[in-house]
Amino acid sequence: MKGVVFVEFLKMVEAEHGLDMVDDIIEQADVPSGGAYTAVGTYDHKEMVDLVVSMSKITGVPTGELLSAFGSYLFSSLANAHPVFMDGARDALDFLEKVETYIHVEVRKLYPDAELPTFECERQPGGKVLHMIYSSSRHLEDVCDGLIQGCLKWFHSDAEVERQPLEGGRELFIIKTS
Repeated sequence: MKGVVFVEFLKMVEAEHGLDMVDDIIEQADVPSGGAYTAVGTYDHKEMVDLVVSMSKITGVPTGELLSAFGSYLFSSLANAHPVFMDGARDALDFLEKVETYIHVEVRKLYPDAELPTFECERQPGGKVLHMIYSSSRHLEDVCDGLIQGCLKWFHSDAEVERQPLEGGRELFIIKTS
């Protein structure tokens, strides 16, 4: 997993809970990197899992909620850092449709070793419903949910998101806009 994900997670923890919490979760998780991450580095995704589990134990917030909150935070952070990716998207569904075919293509140019999830998107007749299938060996569906929520917030979209687990570590997100 790219270091930018770890860096952003720790920024979120610090912004919401302070630097002492960052130190506490790193110490409790006892991750191999010691919590020293660089944005361009690559780290075992299990370290992220360990950090989130540690934070959950300390705060009492379920890991799924933490991962979803992080996904929403991450979307906003990445959108602000890379506004060019937001260009041309009329709304949240337009943006989500281009994650796999445009954004991930560009990410792979910068980071050829990046192990990204895949997204299969299909806009339903009428244009207000998107079926998005998330697939990753890391099973971070809750982060994906948060990214979708962050995208909807970014575009000021009123929408419902339904989740349906699928076989093979995949999850269907049905995003219905008004």
